[in-house]
Amino acid sequence: MTNPTYDVVVIGSGPGGYVCAIRAAQLGLSVACIEKDATLGGTCLNVGCIPSKALLESSELFHRAGKEFKKHGILVEPSLDLPTMLARKDKIVSQLTRGVAGLFEKNGVTTYTGLGRFKSAREVEVVVDGQVAATLSAGAVVVATGSSVAELRGVTMDGERIFGSTEALSLPEVPEHLVVIGAGVIGLEMGSVWARLGSRVTVLEYMPVVFPGADADISKQAQRSFRKLGLKFKLGVAVQGATVTDSGVTVTYTEKGAEQTIDCDRVLVAVGRTAHTEGLNGAAIGLEGDNRGRLEIDDHFRTAVGGVYAIGDVVRGPMLAHKAEEEGVAVAEILAGRAGHVNYDAIPSVIYTHPEVASVGKTEEQLKEAGVEYAVGRFPFMANGRAKAMEGTDGFVKLLSDAKTDKLLGAHVIGPMAGELIGELTLAMEFGASTEDIARTCHAHPTLSEVIKEAALDANGRVIHI
Repeated sequence: MTNPTYDVVVIGSGPGGYVCAIRAAQLGLSVACIEKDATLGGTCLNVGCIPSKALLESSELFHRAGKEFKKHGILVEPSLDLPTMLARKDKIVSQLTRGVAGLFEKNGVTTYTGLGRFKSAREVEVVVDGQVAATLSAGAVVVATGSSVAELRGVTMDGERIFGSTEALSLPEVPEHLVVIGAGVIGLEMGSVWARLGSRVTVLEYMPVVFPGADADISKQAQRSFRKLGLKFKLGVAVQGATVTDSGVTVTYTEKGAEQTIDCDRVLVAVGRTAHTEGLNGAAIGLEGDNRGRLEIDDHFRTAVGGVYAIGDVVRGPMLAHKAEEEGVAVAEILAGRAGHVNYDAIPSVIYTHPEVASVGKTEEQLKEAGVEYAVGRFPFMANGRAKAMEGTDGFVKLLSDAKTDKLLGAHVIGPMAGELIGELTLAMEFGASTEDIARTCHAHPTLSEVIKEAALDANGRVIHI
């Protein structure tokens, strides 16, 4: 068996891996990408970002048709065709995963299907059905193996009654009562989907707030909005176990020291994700994980093993597809002799619920903890003409700036199209803009972006429309 040699071998074809492979190829390097699954794109394209957003969009339209269209003078009584909704989601996934394969072909990236496993620091085996199908020699190896669904002690997932985010994307029927363990991004996105389609949804969360780690004002507003949708919350509770019964599932949890139970017919476990290194054989070459299983890297994405780099969910930082993409580009450019860099202070995050939630930079709580003097600018969507026309008045924009220099330090949006609006604020942070810079920028009228301008004006004590 010959050992093909490449300048770069990428293990994993998720957003970080496939973007890294394409950029490295564009820079003239010979590149191979190893993917353990039958389709490219990793968790994000196959069972994460893309299918969940497809269902969020479909379920929101169904909800609006039944609850809000009459405000517009549109009288309909929608009925749900769940198989068609799920088929639409699957079609979108298929189109995008095939698109990655097309991009690989266009850019000359060689694809290997199988499990990528280290034989040495510069040799990677492709394992298919337990057998070594190929051994690739590499000038450098980039580990981009992503993350897996985190498990909860005492709760065994069977994939049917008790399941994770992957199974939540393809339930064969709308649950009568869905219990979601975890009030984070995945739990509330998928909880929203099934609530809109008719489920009674109860969310159990260990922390005393929804979206732990978010700006406190955003978290409070989000919880109010979710309650309007019908979600019920039990915060500050510790789930002890879940037992499948003849009629469904019984979840046991403690609240203020007292044991409680709740009966439902399905349970979604959404307590986060963990770095995925299973099968990598990293220990054989001295590649060790930290106390959370993540591979340790320096500021240039180098692991402790010479020639081995790592990016994305398998390393430190937020588990976000676009963060992985930026790291993929940066490491490819480093390997090509260029200066790759990621500004981690300007990595946005988006939660695609209704209303959407988006943020970039520091929260108010983080600034207080760091002892930074700051100013706050706020403006509600309720006072925006475009938001009123859209029936999207829940939420606000909140800007945090340095009290002395006015430099934008953090931005938080909850409201319609927050995921699109955060782009302007991320760009402002990337260029070191002040809130006055934003306030003096002409924003089209009537648009949702005017809320950003007004929040910036508020930070300078001269808000106009409130």
